[in-house]
Formats: sequence, C-alpha cells, structure tokens
Amino acid sequence: MADNLPSEFDVVVIGTGLPESIIAAACARSGQRVLHVDSRNYYGGNWASFSFSGLLSWIKENQQNTDIKDECEDWRKLILENEEVISLNKKDKTIQHVEAFCFGDEDAAEDVEEAGALARVPAFGASVAEEGAEEPEKECSPLESSVPGAENWESEKATSTDPASAAEGNITEINSENESSHNTASGESTLELGKTEAALSEVSAQEPKKITYSQIVREGRRFNIDLVSKLLYSRGLLIELLIKSNVSRYAEFKNATRILAFREGKVEQVPCSRADVFNSRQLAMVEKRMLMKFLTFCLEYEQHPEEYQDYKNSTFAQFLKTRKLTPSLQHFVLHSIAMVSENDCNTLEGLQATRKFLQCLGRYGNTPFLFPLYGQGEIPQCFCRMCAVFGGIYCLRHSVQCLVVDKESGRCKAVVDHFGQRISASYFIVEDSYLSESVCVNVCYRQLSRAVLITDQSVLKTDSEQQVSILTVPPVDLGQPAVCVIELCSSTMTCMKDTYLVHLTCPSTKTAREDLEPVVRKLFSLNAETEKETEGEELEKPRVLWAVYFNMRDSSGIDKNSYSGLPSNVYVCSGPDSALGNDCAVKQAETIFQEMFPTEEFCPAPPNPEDIIYDEDEIASEETGFNNSPETKPESSLQESSSRDGCIVCLVFIKRNEKIHACVVSSG
Repeated sequence: MADNLPSEFDVVVIGTGLPESIIAAACARSGQRVLHVDSRNYYGGNWASFSFSGLLSWIKENQQNTDIKDECEDWRKLILENEEVISLNKKDKTIQHVEAFCFGDEDAAEDVEEAGALARVPAFGASVAEEGAEEPEKECSPLESSVPGAENWESEKATSTDPASAAEGNITEINSENESSHNTASGESTLELGKTEAALSEVSAQEPKKITYSQIVREGRRFNIDLVSKLLYSRGLLIELLIKSNVSRYAEFKNATRILAFREGKVEQVPCSRADVFNSRQLAMVEKRMLMKFLTFCLEYEQHPEEYQDYKNSTFAQFLKTRKLTPSLQHFVLHSIAMVSENDCNTLEGLQATRKFLQCLGRYGNTPFLFPLYGQGEIPQCFCRMCAVFGGIYCLRHSVQCLVVDKESGRCKAVVDHFGQRISASYFIVEDSYLSESVCVNVCYRQLSRAVLITDQSVLKTDSEQQVSILTVPPVDLGQPAVCVIELCSSTMTCMKDTYLVHLTCPSTKTAREDLEPVVRKLFSLNAETEKETEGEELEKPRVLWAVYFNMRDSSGIDKNSYSGLPSNVYVCSGPDSALGNDCAVKQAETIFQEMFPTEEFCPAPPNPEDIIYDEDEIASEETGFNNSPETKPESSLQESSSRDGCIVCLVFIKRNEKIHACVVSSG
C-alpha cells in the first residue's frame, strides 16, 4: 500500500493515541490532507483495548527484548546534502516490568481455543465433519456478546429465577403445615425437606459461580481490557468535544453507578447527590447537614475568598480539618469526592476538584462519570473514524524511519517510511514513544503503576451485580500515593458474565507489583483453587482469577523545549497521564491544532444534512432550468471509501457556492 501513497500531505501524524487522533480528526475536518500512520497493528497505542488473547500477545511482546531490523536499508540515499535526519524508534520502550499471574489451572487451558477465533488447521487424519459440527456452537458466543444489553437480560433472568426457587420452598412449608393435621410425622418431614431446599437455594444464590482459566481463555473475545484506566467527567472537556464534533455517535456510554470509599479496612458506598446524602444510613443527621453545608460552599468558593484565603499555602487535608468536619466526612471529601492527594494537593486545587465533581453530578446519572462501552480504546478509534470520513488516510503496521530536516531553515520537510518512500508535509505530529533517546536525553519522565485483575465478585456486594464502581484507596504508608481502583461489570462489554474487570492505577514509586500488590491483598483474595482458605475474611473477599502488573511511561506536562533538536513544525503528543479524566489530552490536542492553524475552528460540528445537495437533485434542477448559479471551483472535498464485491465505492462531498454537494462514485 505504501507504493500507492501520495507523496505530499498537509499533516503527517505518527501514532494513534488519543491526542494524535483528535488532532488528525480536527485537521481533516478543517480540509487538510492528513496521513495517519502507526507502526503497531492496532489503534490507540497506550490508549488501546485488547481482547484477552490480544492482551496475552501484548504481554509477550513487551517481555521480549528483540530489536527490529530495517526492512529497507537504502532509505539514506533519499537524503540530500543540505538535509539531516532525526531517527525514530522502531520499538516501543514505554512499558516496563510486565508480570502476569494466573491463579487457576493454567495447564488445563493449553488446548482451549478462543470462541469465534479462526479454526486451527486440523491434524493429519482428524475428522473434518466433527470439527464442523462443533463450529456453530463456538460462533454463537461472540454474537451474543456483540448485542448491547444481552448480558443484562441474562442477569435479570438469572436473578428472577432465584426468588422463584425460594418461593417454592415457602409453598412446601405451608403445605406441610396444612397436612400436619392429618399426619404429623409426614408433615414434619416435609417441613424439614422444604427448609433444606430453601436453605440450599439461598446458599447457591450467595455463592459465586466458579470461573476457571479455561473459561476465560474460551470467552476471551468478550473481554476488552484497557491499557490505561480512565473515566469521562460528564461535563469534562472530552464529553464536550464529543458532543460538539458529533463524534459521540460512534460510541456508546454507561454511567458509573457508585462511588466507594475504603475506610477502617472496609469498603462502603459514598453518598454523592443531595438525595444520597439524606438517604444515607452511614451518616448521622448532624453529619448530613455539615456535609451539605460544606459542599454548597465548594460550589461557590470563589465568591467567599475570605473562607480560604489564609489556607492557600496549606494542603487540602489541613483545610478540611478547619471546617469542623468529622473524620469520616474528611475522608469522604478528600478521597472520594475531590480524589486528590493527601500530602501534595493545596487548598485551591482541592476546592477546584470538589467543585468539578459536584458540577458533573446529575447530567447523566447519580455520579459524575461515564465509561465508554467496549473500553477506553474506543475513543481514539472514534476520532480516527471522523478523520477517515473527511479524507484522512490510515496505515497501520507502517513504521517511519526518520524525519528529514532542512539544514538552512531548520524545518522538517518530509518523513521516510520503512518502504523507503519519502512523504512531504507542512506539519508533523509525533507520539512521544517514537522519539529516540538522543532527542529525549534531557527529558525527565514519570511512570505509572498499572494492574489489571479479573475477579469473580464485586468489592462491595449489592442486590444488583451490574455496577460500575470507582474507589480510591488511601496510601498504605507515608509518602506513598493513593491508588485509584475502577471496577467494571459485564454490562460494560469489557468482561465475560460472572466476572469483573478491575483496574488499579497510581504514580510509580517502585515497580507496579510492589506499588499495587499491597492494595490488591487488602481488597481481594489471591489464594489459588488448590489452596485451602482458612480465614473467614478471605472467604468474603473476591477471588482474583488472573492479574497483570506493568509500569507505563507518563510523558504528560513536558515542555517542547526539553526535546533536543526538534524542528519548530514538529509537535510531540504525550501518552496517558495519571489523572482520572482526559482533559490533559484534549487540551494538548487543541493547543497544537491552534498553533498550526490559528484561524481554523477546532473540531467544528459536522455539516447539517439539510445543507447537503446530492448531484442527482442538482442535475434535475439544471434540466428544469431552476439552477442559474455560475460554476465555481470546489473549495474542499471529503471522501469515505469502501469495497463491495471488488468495486470501490466513494462518497464525495464538495463545497460549491456555499452549498455542500454529495455524489457517489463507483468503479464498477
């Protein structure tokens, strides 16, 4: 495909992370010619989501230290005498210390195939008819998982059958009492039998289903596991951008259902809204009034500077102690509402975070957060789709060898890809992970500690199994960061039924396992099936079925001048940061776009369908003589192409005479 690429674009984007994808969409929407490439075979970079088998392949790839050789060694011949090159990385080095653990029988899953995956080549002498007979059953699973709400319906069906079994036990008891007047002995035996059946039904309803590692492998396509764990504030910059640009039509969202707190060794739900506060049984009436008074002040804190003026240089935790809040209220506000660090956050930052939380309440639910169905990795792909609709060209598995810089002007002129093709452009967007060590020699990176767990129960059991929860665990020791825990249920389309997907994130101080395993042990049981659990607390905790730990580079907040020798028309996009939301990526994308095109609007709304005039209508109007407008040169054209039965179909939009024209062009 590289041989057929045009040799000149307006913007070349390298990397398909969230900020790069937003920039690509904004550039294409403003009429720029965009080439968007990624050396990986998937979209999203460190923002991507994987199926279970895809994540296992990603783990294996990052545990290997193999170097990638150049496919084309003649690309240096394309460099002229008055030009110099800036080499780019061929291997991603942003992931470190990857450790995966299986707490089940891993050997039993060696011959298990993923449902819906391509069938393996049958062994010599194997019966093809037998394999064909088994195939339809395997293909049904992905179809069920692709239907939103299917798992909700199944869970409702399952819960509706449990009361029925309990009711049968009650009926048996009533009947036995009626028959006791005729036969006391038989009535007592029937009563005992009814009680036994009812007790068995209650125990079976309480005990979680045992999920094996083989089941996880077989249902691997039901998992969509994010490399980075984030939520969307309902009034955050990303939600506003999705609505403004109409990219939201490419995705579905589910609101987070509850905010949790970890206090005194127990997990409990935090009241957020006014109704939750007054309905809460955890707080006394005096505490409810104190909390509502403080939250009201946080919404209007800028109008009362005298209340916090003396505490600007203090931490938010110290400021809370002066507000006559009880220790439990201070804990809720600090860790579950403001969600800020106890030691590093000052008073103004804490008040701003609390106000942001409160302003986002009630827009889409009782909590301020939304989660995209099928994982965070859907968001970059949505913006990539918008870019493609407006004419952007995409190439995965397409690495770039170097940036070509003109020595006289100091500006970047072109890139050379791994096929040896030279592609010129006016602006270049590069993801930080592609920059070589010589360019980043003066850059000081931070690290994130990440863990992903597959568990069999929720950290806080309720009547409803379909809960999306967020929990902040305070630091275990002084100087340690708080850990953000996000628990996803199967209705988010990120895990199989009867399991939960748990993400843990914190700024790194050591390796990810050293940072996060103490928190994992507090919340979950790590005992394998073969080991006997002796303590009652271990039986109550959710059991971890599988886990992976890894450290990820945090390149956010780095000034462009920290990179050595970068031309002025080359812009660097950072990877995921430690914040819960996505505001950093949106701000960065908008800033870079405005620097390149200061007169263009950033991601404007798409054309109104009423303003689109199809060519058939224009031809008809010309034949009837109603179209007397002079022909003018089209200002911009937008294409979306697809393939049908070997012929190429293109939908072309042309702006002419302040009208948007659309026509379908087919090679068949």
